[in-house]
Amino acid sequence: MLNIRLVSLIYKEFIQIVRDPRTLILTFMMPVVQLFLLGYAATNDVRNVPLAVYDQDKTAASRELIDAYRVADYFRLDYSVGSEAEIRQLVDTGQVRAALIIPPGYGRQLARGDAAQVAFDIDGSDPTIASTALSAALLIGQAKATKLAVARLAARGLTQAFQLPIDVRTRVWYNPDLVSAYYMIPAMIGMILQFLTTLLTSTAIVRERERGTIEQLIVTPIRSWELVVGKLAPYVLIAFLDTIEILVVGVLLFHIPIGGSVPLLLALVALFLVSSLGIGLFISTISNTQQEAMLSAFFVMLPSIFLSGFFFPLAAMPAWLQAISYVVPLRYFLIIVRGIILKGVGAEALWPEIIALSIFAVVIMGSAALRFRKRLD
Repeated sequence: MLNIRLVSLIYKEFIQIVRDPRTLILTFMMPVVQLFLLGYAATNDVRNVPLAVYDQDKTAASRELIDAYRVADYFRLDYSVGSEAEIRQLVDTGQVRAALIIPPGYGRQLARGDAAQVAFDIDGSDPTIASTALSAALLIGQAKATKLAVARLAARGLTQAFQLPIDVRTRVWYNPDLVSAYYMIPAMIGMILQFLTTLLTSTAIVRERERGTIEQLIVTPIRSWELVVGKLAPYVLIAFLDTIEILVVGVLLFHIPIGGSVPLLLALVALFLVSSLGIGLFISTISNTQQEAMLSAFFVMLPSIFLSGFFFPLAAMPAWLQAISYVVPLRYFLIIVRGIILKGVGAEALWPEIIALSIFAVVIMGSAALRFRKRLD
């Protein structure tokens, strides 16, 4: 039988949301803005590192080496300098991040069959850029050295004798081009869902208390569980719409491949929402003002984002932080959403995370609902 009281309460809550169009617009604009920022800006794909070259040899051999670094996608040749002092100045001002220094006599040494040395200086103030530039510089140098060694052996008719002792054949699964957006965009679903549902739920209920309308609801025949469901239901719908929005924008704009089942993903989104909504409901029971609720929500959300593996790998964290991350529901949901979208796995591969989220859902929502009921009483 249709619960008229519950339907009326949900309808009333929708009216409250529609009457605040700015918040409603921000609710749907925020995921798109964050997708743009994290999809394009928050990336570990280091490319076009500004490079300065100090060529003291100025021979065909030195120009070939410079071309080897220029054609690589990792470096962008911005400056050709005439002294190491100029390099220091460019690095100090941040105009370049790396410098290739070719000493005089480089071409002669190679022509004689001797080993020639070059210097590659890197600005280490930014470890992410520096580590990528260091790896790329070594790989490009080794590739050039191998090419020269093969050419020398070929000149002697010994090409067949040159063979590396180990031949490593690499294969990259699920994300062959190592695109950071493929890793970040799916995780945006979890972050945005937790952010919106926790923040909006906590402030919506506190707003009723500030306006004095919560007392009016209490004296009506509405049961406490109906009040909880009626307040949360509109935000569940908004959360699902945001999820679909992220998936559509991610596929159309960033070409994210969805390898798994979308219905399974939406079902597990619903499971995760129970925990997020429970956190928001619990915050509402300990807050007296909307400002207090917002601060409490941020206090809960920021650590969970950093300890969920959204930005930084959990394996790189200290052991005590990894232990704390096990009580963060977002940690398990990120494994789920990345597994379904990127790897195309099914529920059989995600059952540990599903069980963990189910436990969190029961404990968090149950505790929040009981405390909310006591607060009403």
